[in-house]
Amino acid sequence: ATGGGGWLPWLGLALLPLAVPPATAPGGCPSACYCVATPELVQCRYERLEEPPKELPVTVHNLSIAGSNLSVLHRAAFAARPLPDLRLLRLRHDNIHTIEDMALQGLPALRTLDLSHNPLLSVAAGAFAGVPLLRTLQLNQALLAAPLEEQLALAMRNLSLRRLELAGNALRALPDTLLPAGLEELDLRNNSLQRLAAAELRILDAPGLRGLRLTLGANPLSCDCALRPFLAWLRATAARVPDARSLRCAGPPPLRGTALLRLRPEGLVCTATEGGQLETASYVFFGIVLALIGIVFLMVLYLNRRGIKRWLHNLREACRDQMEGYHYRYEQDADPRSTSAISTP
Repeated sequence: ATGGGGWLPWLGLALLPLAVPPATAPGGCPSACYCVATPELVQCRYERLEEPPKELPVTVHNLSIAGSNLSVLHRAAFAARPLPDLRLLRLRHDNIHTIEDMALQGLPALRTLDLSHNPLLSVAAGAFAGVPLLRTLQLNQALLAAPLEEQLALAMRNLSLRRLELAGNALRALPDTLLPAGLEELDLRNNSLQRLAAAELRILDAPGLRGLRLTLGANPLSCDCALRPFLAWLRATAARVPDARSLRCAGPPPLRGTALLRLRPEGLVCTATEGGQLETASYVFFGIVLALIGIVFLMVLYLNRRGIKRWLHNLREACRDQMEGYHYRYEQDADPRSTSAISTP
């Protein structure tokens, strides 16, 4: 037993490296995260981090940080230890509201960036500088806190995106400023789109976007007469809308739930809302016409003010003469002497 126990110290020394926390080992997982299968996939979930972990494996390919409180992605937020092989970065539900210039510096191989479910308020013009290979940008439910189309358009101007996800952002129109030439996939599901207008369809048919495929499911499509241009476009280019067969009418009530591709253009009638809009436009036009007539009338009065003044003066004199005549006859009729002279035989 004594001889057999001599190997225990050596066993302890052999197991010592396994007891060292991963964050202290070069190239290991940070203490707030864990690696799945290999250090090439690192997930940091619901650890309430306030900044990206600095001790990440250099060989990491996929990094996911979810449920933290990053708030602001500062300049070179991931550059403390460059990650030359990182291709996918997911920052979902991290309460990110600001992305500063060069925030992604040190990630030269990044191809997919997921910023979904963050209340973005400010995106710097150089926010995506330093990631020239970025091809997929996911911004699902990230544009609800503030209108960011202009800021994003500036930040994306030098990117060569192939896929853009904007689902769940309550968009009411096609975000044409966010559609770079060469874009291949656009996700607009679960927004507030009632239709795509003729001008928006012309944008989709521009030379740089003719290969674009877009998904439109879960939008409140209004199947009235204004839908006719989009319905014709959808029938002609159904291959560009992968979920075309699943698109349904949200209104009016008689067509609710009807598949768009089963509709006939002549069956789409103008709703009462549109009739009310036309009536309102008519009233506005009528009001403008009345205002113009009033302006012309005032100009005529102003240009003829001297003649009008003379006319008013003559009218006043005529009225005065008439009143003096009435007054004189009244005095004559009221004089008792004249009355007695007339009554004496």
